[in-house]
Amino acid sequence: MRFASVTSRLAGLGADKWALHHEARRRAGAGQSIIELTIGEPDTPPPQAVIDAAIDGLHRRRTKYSGGRGDAGVIEALARKYARRSGRPIGPGNIAYLPGTQTALYAVMRTLAEAGDEVLVGDPLYATYEGVIRASGATPVFVPLDPAHGFHMRAADLEAGITPRSRVLLLNTPHNPTGATLSYEEIGEIAAVCARHDLWIVSDEVYETMAYAGSFASPFDHPLGAERTAVVSSISKSHMLPGLRAGWCAGPVELIDRLLPLSEMMLFGAQPFIMDAAAVAVEGDFAECHAMVETFRRRAKVLPDRLGNTPGLACPMPEGGMFAMVDVSGTGLTGEAFAWRLLEEERVAVMPGSSFGEQAGGHVRVSLSADEAVLHEAAERMVRLAIRLTHGRAA
Repeated sequence: MRFASVTSRLAGLGADKWALHHEARRRAGAGQSIIELTIGEPDTPPPQAVIDAAIDGLHRRRTKYSGGRGDAGVIEALARKYARRSGRPIGPGNIAYLPGTQTALYAVMRTLAEAGDEVLVGDPLYATYEGVIRASGATPVFVPLDPAHGFHMRAADLEAGITPRSRVLLLNTPHNPTGATLSYEEIGEIAAVCARHDLWIVSDEVYETMAYAGSFASPFDHPLGAERTAVVSSISKSHMLPGLRAGWCAGPVELIDRLLPLSEMMLFGAQPFIMDAAAVAVEGDFAECHAMVETFRRRAKVLPDRLGNTPGLACPMPEGGMFAMVDVSGTGLTGEAFAWRLLEEERVAVMPGSSFGEQAGGHVRVSLSADEAVLHEAAERMVRLAIRLTHGRAA
Protein backbone atom coordinates (compact mmCIF):
# COMPACT_ATOMS: atom_id res chain seq x y z
CA MET A 1 0.00 0.00 0.00
CA ARG A 2 1.13 3.57 -0.69
CA PHE A 3 1.37 6.37 1.82
CA ALA A 4 2.06 10.08 1.50
CA SER A 5 5.74 11.04 1.67
CA VAL A 6 5.12 13.16 4.78
CA THR A 7 4.77 9.94 6.80
CA SER A 8 8.32 8.97 5.87
CA ARG A 9 9.65 12.45 6.57
CA LEU A 10 8.18 12.30 10.08
CA ALA A 11 9.31 8.76 10.90
CA GLY A 12 11.08 8.78 14.25
CA LEU A 13 10.27 12.43 14.94
CA GLY A 14 7.16 11.98 17.06
CA ALA A 15 6.67 9.85 20.17
CA ASP A 16 10.00 8.08 19.63
CA LYS A 17 11.78 11.07 21.14
CA TRP A 18 9.86 10.53 24.36
CA ALA A 19 10.73 6.84 24.81
CA LEU A 20 12.27 7.34 28.26
CA HIS A 21 9.28 9.36 29.44
CA HIS A 22 6.87 6.64 28.31
CA GLU A 23 8.98 3.94 29.96
CA ALA A 24 9.02 5.91 33.21
CA ARG A 25 5.23 6.21 33.08
CA ARG A 26 4.99 2.46 32.44
CA ARG A 27 7.14 1.69 35.46
CA ALA A 28 5.19 4.10 37.64
CA GLY A 29 1.97 2.41 36.52
CA ALA A 30 3.48 -0.93 37.53
CA GLY A 31 4.07 0.34 41.06
CA GLN A 32 7.60 1.75 41.00
CA SER A 33 8.15 5.05 42.79
CA ILE A 34 9.57 7.29 40.06
CA ILE A 35 10.52 10.96 40.29
CA GLU A 36 9.22 12.21 36.95
CA LEU A 37 10.98 15.31 35.62
CA THR A 38 10.48 14.80 31.91
CA ILE A 39 7.73 17.03 30.52
CA GLY A 40 7.13 20.76 30.91
CA GLU A 41 3.73 20.63 32.51
CA PRO A 42 3.14 23.35 35.13
CA ASP A 43 2.13 21.87 38.48
CA THR A 44 0.94 25.11 40.12
CA PRO A 45 -2.80 25.98 40.13
CA PRO A 46 -4.17 28.01 37.20
CA PRO A 47 -6.11 31.26 37.71
CA GLN A 48 -9.54 30.44 39.04
CA ALA A 49 -11.06 33.29 37.03
CA VAL A 50 -9.96 31.62 33.77
CA ILE A 51 -11.43 28.28 34.84
CA ASP A 52 -14.65 30.07 35.84
CA ALA A 53 -14.84 31.72 32.41
CA ALA A 54 -14.69 28.33 30.67
CA ILE A 55 -17.33 26.90 32.99
CA ASP A 56 -19.55 29.92 32.51
CA GLY A 57 -19.20 29.54 28.75
CA LEU A 58 -20.38 25.95 28.98
CA HIS A 59 -23.34 26.98 31.12
CA ARG A 60 -24.23 29.57 28.47
CA ARG A 61 -24.09 26.82 25.85
CA ARG A 62 -21.05 28.36 24.12
CA THR A 63 -20.51 25.12 22.25
CA LYS A 64 -21.58 25.91 18.70
CA TYR A 65 -19.42 26.55 15.64
CA SER A 66 -17.13 29.55 15.63
CA GLY A 67 -15.44 31.47 12.83
CA GLY A 68 -12.19 30.26 11.36
CA ARG A 69 -10.24 33.27 12.67
CA GLY A 70 -11.70 32.94 16.17
CA ASP A 71 -14.43 34.75 18.06
CA ALA A 72 -14.27 38.54 18.27
CA GLY A 73 -13.75 38.58 22.05
CA VAL A 74 -10.49 36.64 22.08
CA ILE A 75 -9.19 38.17 18.84
CA GLU A 76 -9.69 41.70 20.15
CA ALA A 77 -8.14 40.79 23.50
CA LEU A 78 -5.05 39.41 21.75
CA ALA A 79 -4.81 42.47 19.49
CA ARG A 80 -4.81 44.69 22.59
CA LYS A 81 -2.15 42.52 24.22
CA TYR A 82 0.27 42.86 21.31
CA ALA A 83 -0.52 46.55 20.77
CA ARG A 84 0.40 47.22 24.42
CA ARG A 85 3.53 45.12 24.21
CA SER A 86 4.85 46.38 20.87
CA GLY A 87 3.77 50.00 21.18
CA ARG A 88 2.38 50.03 17.64
CA PRO A 89 -1.10 49.56 16.13
CA ILE A 90 -2.20 45.91 16.16
CA GLY A 91 -5.73 45.02 15.11
CA PRO A 92 -7.88 41.89 14.73
CA GLY A 93 -6.46 41.43 11.23
CA ASN A 94 -3.08 40.66 12.82
CA ILE A 95 -4.44 37.73 14.86
CA ALA A 96 -5.59 34.17 14.27
CA TYR A 97 -6.73 31.94 17.13
CA LEU A 98 -5.67 28.28 17.06
CA PRO A 99 -5.86 25.47 19.62
CA GLY A 100 -2.39 25.58 21.16
CA THR A 101 1.10 26.71 20.16
CA GLN A 102 1.84 23.44 18.38
CA THR A 103 -1.12 23.83 16.01
CA ALA A 104 -0.23 27.47 15.40
CA LEU A 105 3.37 26.50 14.67
CA TYR A 106 2.30 23.84 12.18
CA ALA A 107 -0.10 26.20 10.40
CA VAL A 108 2.46 29.01 10.18
CA MET A 109 5.22 26.74 8.90
CA ARG A 110 2.94 25.30 6.25
CA THR A 111 2.06 28.86 5.23
CA LEU A 112 5.67 29.99 4.87
CA ALA A 113 7.74 26.99 3.72
CA GLU A 114 7.53 24.12 1.28
CA ALA A 115 9.63 21.52 -0.56
CA GLY A 116 12.91 23.00 -1.75
CA ASP A 117 13.02 25.60 1.03
CA GLU A 118 15.27 25.64 4.09
CA VAL A 119 14.27 26.61 7.62
CA LEU A 120 16.99 27.66 10.05
CA VAL A 121 16.57 26.58 13.65
CA GLY A 122 18.86 26.51 16.66
CA ASP A 123 20.33 23.24 17.89
CA PRO A 124 19.37 22.29 20.62
CA LEU A 125 15.71 22.67 19.68
CA TYR A 126 12.34 21.70 21.06
CA ALA A 127 11.55 18.11 20.20
CA THR A 128 8.73 18.82 17.70
CA TYR A 129 10.49 21.52 15.68
CA GLU A 130 12.26 19.23 13.24
CA GLY A 131 9.01 17.39 12.54
CA VAL A 132 7.08 20.62 11.97
CA ILE A 133 9.68 21.79 9.47
CA ARG A 134 9.85 18.47 7.63
CA ALA A 135 6.04 18.21 7.54
CA SER A 136 6.03 21.34 5.38
CA GLY A 137 8.41 19.67 2.93
CA ALA A 138 11.23 22.06 3.84
CA THR A 139 14.63 21.02 5.11
CA PRO A 140 15.88 22.07 8.56
CA VAL A 141 19.28 23.75 8.77
CA PHE A 142 20.62 23.55 12.30
CA VAL A 143 22.37 26.60 13.72
CA PRO A 144 24.66 25.45 16.56
CA LEU A 145 23.87 26.99 19.94
CA ASP A 146 27.16 26.76 21.82
CA PRO A 147 27.01 25.88 25.55
CA ALA A 148 30.08 28.10 25.98
CA HIS A 149 27.85 31.06 25.02
CA GLY A 150 24.93 29.99 27.18
CA PHE A 151 23.19 28.37 24.20
CA HIS A 152 22.37 31.85 22.85
CA MET A 153 21.91 32.09 19.10
CA ARG A 154 24.54 34.41 17.65
CA ALA A 155 23.89 36.46 14.55
CA ALA A 156 27.16 35.36 12.92
CA ASP A 157 26.31 31.68 13.37
CA LEU A 158 22.86 32.29 11.89
CA GLU A 159 24.26 34.11 8.88
CA ALA A 160 26.77 31.34 8.26
CA GLY A 161 23.91 28.88 7.75
CA ILE A 162 21.95 30.96 5.23
CA THR A 163 21.79 29.84 1.60
CA PRO A 164 19.70 30.97 -1.41
CA ARG A 165 17.10 28.40 -0.32
CA SER A 166 16.65 29.86 3.18
CA ARG A 167 13.14 31.15 3.84
CA VAL A 168 12.42 31.07 7.59
CA LEU A 169 14.14 31.30 10.96
CA LEU A 170 12.36 29.39 13.72
CA LEU A 171 13.28 31.15 16.96
CA ASN A 172 12.41 30.32 20.58
CA THR A 173 13.09 32.56 23.57
CA PRO A 174 13.04 31.80 26.47
CA HIS A 175 14.37 28.62 24.98
CA ASN A 176 13.24 25.04 25.44
CA PRO A 177 15.27 23.01 26.38
CA THR A 178 18.14 25.29 27.49
CA GLY A 179 16.41 28.26 29.13
CA ALA A 180 18.52 30.69 27.08
CA THR A 181 16.77 34.07 26.95
CA LEU A 182 17.80 36.51 24.25
CA SER A 183 18.28 40.20 25.00
CA TYR A 184 16.76 43.05 22.99
CA GLU A 185 20.20 43.70 21.50
CA GLU A 186 20.60 40.05 20.44
CA ILE A 187 17.12 40.04 18.94
CA GLY A 188 18.03 43.15 16.96
CA GLU A 189 21.20 41.55 15.58
CA ILE A 190 19.27 38.44 14.55
CA ALA A 191 16.47 40.50 13.01
CA ALA A 192 19.03 42.50 11.04
CA VAL A 193 20.41 39.29 9.52
CA CYS A 194 16.89 38.17 8.61
CA ALA A 195 16.14 41.55 7.04
CA ARG A 196 19.30 41.40 4.92
CA HIS A 197 18.37 37.96 3.60
CA ASP A 198 14.58 38.48 3.43
CA LEU A 199 13.76 35.74 5.92
CA TRP A 200 10.58 35.28 7.89
CA ILE A 201 10.96 34.82 11.65
CA VAL A 202 8.63 32.41 13.41
CA SER A 203 8.95 33.26 17.10
CA ASP A 204 7.73 30.68 19.64
CA GLU A 205 7.02 32.76 22.74
CA VAL A 206 5.19 30.31 24.97
CA TYR A 207 7.59 31.10 27.86
CA GLU A 208 7.24 34.88 27.44
CA THR A 209 6.32 35.45 31.09
CA MET A 210 9.16 33.28 32.41
CA ALA A 211 12.29 35.33 31.65
CA TYR A 212 14.36 35.31 34.84
CA ALA A 213 17.66 36.90 33.81
CA GLY A 214 16.13 40.09 32.35
CA SER A 215 13.14 41.39 30.43
CA PHE A 216 11.56 39.44 27.59
CA ALA A 217 12.38 40.56 24.04
CA SER A 218 10.60 39.63 20.80
CA PRO A 219 11.42 40.28 17.13
CA PHE A 220 7.74 41.17 16.71
CA ASP A 221 8.36 44.23 18.90
CA HIS A 222 11.62 45.24 17.19
CA PRO A 223 11.61 47.67 14.24
CA LEU A 224 13.71 45.30 12.14
CA GLY A 225 11.49 42.31 12.84
CA ALA A 226 7.97 43.70 13.12
CA GLU A 227 6.87 43.11 9.52
CA ARG A 228 8.59 39.74 9.08
CA THR A 229 7.70 38.01 12.36
CA ALA A 230 4.93 35.54 13.14
CA VAL A 231 4.48 34.98 16.88
CA VAL A 232 3.05 31.67 18.06
CA SER A 233 2.03 31.30 21.68
CA SER A 234 -0.67 30.10 24.07
CA ILE A 235 -1.85 30.12 27.69
CA SER A 236 -0.43 26.62 28.29
CA LYS A 237 2.56 27.77 30.34
CA SER A 238 1.73 31.36 31.27
CA HIS A 239 -1.60 30.39 32.84
CA MET A 240 -0.82 26.74 33.71
CA LEU A 241 -3.46 25.34 31.32
CA PRO A 242 -1.68 23.06 28.82
CA GLY A 243 -4.70 20.79 28.41
CA LEU A 244 -7.03 23.61 27.42
CA ARG A 245 -5.25 23.99 24.03
CA ALA A 246 -5.75 27.73 23.63
CA GLY A 247 -3.20 29.39 21.34
CA TRP A 248 -2.76 31.86 18.51
CA CYS A 249 -0.62 33.45 15.84
CA ALA A 250 0.11 37.19 15.69
CA GLY A 251 1.73 38.63 12.58
CA PRO A 252 1.39 40.88 9.54
CA VAL A 253 -2.10 41.07 8.07
CA GLU A 254 -1.14 39.40 4.79
CA LEU A 255 0.41 36.45 6.65
CA ILE A 256 -2.75 35.95 8.72
CA ASP A 257 -4.96 36.22 5.63
CA ARG A 258 -2.94 33.53 3.88
CA LEU A 259 -2.84 31.32 6.97
CA LEU A 260 -6.59 31.34 7.60
CA PRO A 261 -7.70 29.06 4.74
CA LEU A 262 -5.13 26.49 5.85
CA SER A 263 -6.30 26.76 9.45
CA GLU A 264 -9.91 26.35 8.33
CA MET A 265 -9.07 23.20 6.39
CA MET A 266 -7.47 21.76 9.55
CA LEU A 267 -10.04 22.77 12.16
CA PHE A 268 -12.68 25.24 10.97
CA GLY A 269 -12.91 27.01 14.27
CA ALA A 270 -12.30 26.24 17.91
CA GLN A 271 -14.40 25.83 21.03
CA PRO A 272 -16.14 29.12 21.93
CA PHE A 273 -16.15 28.43 25.68
CA ILE A 274 -12.36 27.91 25.63
CA MET A 275 -11.91 31.12 23.64
CA ASP A 276 -13.89 32.90 26.36
CA ALA A 277 -11.41 31.59 28.91
CA ALA A 278 -8.44 32.60 26.74
CA ALA A 279 -9.79 36.14 26.40
CA VAL A 280 -10.02 36.46 30.18
CA ALA A 281 -6.51 35.02 30.52
CA VAL A 282 -4.76 37.45 28.16
CA GLU A 283 -6.63 40.49 29.50
CA GLY A 284 -6.14 39.73 33.18
CA ASP A 285 -3.38 40.12 35.76
CA PHE A 286 -3.55 37.13 38.09
CA ALA A 287 -1.87 36.41 41.42
CA GLU A 288 -1.64 32.73 40.45
CA CYS A 289 0.48 33.59 37.40
CA HIS A 290 2.87 35.77 39.39
CA ALA A 291 3.16 33.04 42.01
CA MET A 292 3.94 30.45 39.34
CA VAL A 293 6.78 32.53 37.92
CA GLU A 294 8.29 33.08 41.37
CA THR A 295 7.93 29.37 42.15
CA PHE A 296 9.86 28.39 39.03
CA ARG A 297 12.43 31.12 39.65
CA ARG A 298 13.18 29.52 43.04
CA ARG A 299 13.23 26.03 41.60
CA ALA A 300 15.65 27.10 38.89
CA LYS A 301 18.32 27.55 41.58
CA VAL A 302 18.07 24.06 43.06
CA LEU A 303 20.09 22.01 40.56
CA PRO A 304 22.82 24.62 39.92
CA ASP A 305 23.33 24.98 43.69
CA ARG A 306 23.42 21.26 44.46
CA LEU A 307 25.29 20.01 41.40
CA GLY A 308 27.85 22.81 41.32
CA ASN A 309 30.67 20.84 42.98
CA THR A 310 29.75 17.37 41.77
CA PRO A 311 32.41 15.57 39.71
CA GLY A 312 31.20 14.98 36.16
CA LEU A 313 28.16 17.30 36.31
CA ALA A 314 27.62 20.96 35.46
CA CYS A 315 24.37 22.92 35.56
CA PRO A 316 24.25 26.64 34.74
CA MET A 317 21.43 28.77 36.09
CA PRO A 318 18.47 28.73 33.67
CA GLU A 319 17.70 32.20 32.32
CA GLY A 320 14.04 31.42 31.72
CA GLY A 321 11.43 28.73 31.18
CA MET A 322 10.85 25.65 33.29
CA PHE A 323 13.84 23.43 32.60
CA ALA A 324 17.45 23.00 33.68
CA MET A 325 20.11 21.58 31.39
CA VAL A 326 22.69 19.39 33.09
CA ASP A 327 25.97 18.67 31.32
CA VAL A 328 26.77 15.04 32.14
CA SER A 329 29.63 14.57 29.68
CA GLY A 330 32.15 14.62 32.52
CA THR A 331 30.80 11.28 33.72
CA GLY A 332 31.96 9.62 30.51
CA LEU A 333 28.40 8.93 29.38
CA THR A 334 26.22 10.51 26.74
CA GLY A 335 23.06 12.23 27.92
CA GLU A 336 21.05 9.29 26.56
CA ALA A 337 23.06 6.70 28.52
CA PHE A 338 23.08 8.81 31.69
CA ALA A 339 19.30 9.33 31.56
CA TRP A 340 18.62 5.61 31.21
CA ARG A 341 21.07 4.77 34.01
CA LEU A 342 19.41 7.41 36.19
CA LEU A 343 16.01 5.85 35.61
CA GLU A 344 17.25 2.29 36.12
CA GLU A 345 19.46 2.86 39.16
CA GLU A 346 17.99 5.91 40.90
CA ARG A 347 14.39 5.95 39.63
CA VAL A 348 14.56 9.51 38.36
CA ALA A 349 13.18 10.23 34.88
CA VAL A 350 14.73 13.09 32.88
CA MET A 351 14.95 13.69 29.14
CA PRO A 352 18.10 12.78 27.19
CA GLY A 353 19.56 15.86 25.56
CA SER A 354 19.73 14.00 22.25
CA SER A 355 15.94 14.28 22.03
CA PHE A 356 16.58 17.97 21.40
CA GLY A 357 19.44 17.84 18.91
CA GLU A 358 23.10 16.98 18.53
CA GLN A 359 24.40 19.98 20.47
CA ALA A 360 22.66 18.68 23.59
CA GLY A 361 23.94 15.13 23.25
CA GLY A 362 26.09 15.39 26.37
CA HIS A 363 23.24 16.82 28.47
CA VAL A 364 19.99 15.85 30.12
CA ARG A 365 16.99 18.15 30.40
CA VAL A 366 15.35 18.30 33.82
CA SER A 367 11.82 19.65 34.13
CA LEU A 368 11.32 21.89 37.16
CA SER A 369 7.66 20.90 37.44
CA ALA A 370 7.98 19.43 40.93
CA ASP A 371 8.31 21.10 44.31
CA GLU A 372 11.70 22.05 45.70
CA ALA A 373 11.91 19.07 48.05
CA VAL A 374 11.44 16.66 45.14
CA LEU A 375 14.01 18.53 43.05
CA HIS A 376 16.50 18.36 45.94
CA GLU A 377 15.95 14.61 46.18
CA ALA A 378 16.36 14.19 42.42
CA ALA A 379 19.59 16.20 42.57
CA GLU A 380 20.91 13.96 45.36
CA ARG A 381 20.21 10.89 43.24
CA MET A 382 21.96 12.46 40.26
CA VAL A 383 24.96 13.15 42.48
CA ARG A 384 25.03 9.52 43.66
CA LEU A 385 25.05 8.22 40.10
CA ALA A 386 27.70 10.74 39.01
CA ILE A 387 29.96 9.77 41.90
CA ARG A 388 29.69 6.09 41.05
CA LEU A 389 30.47 6.82 37.40
CA THR A 390 33.41 9.13 38.02
CA HIS A 391 34.89 6.91 40.76
CA GLY A 392 34.63 3.98 38.39
CA ARG A 393 36.52 5.92 35.76
CA ALA A 394 39.21 6.95 38.24
CA ALA A 395 39.69 3.33 39.28
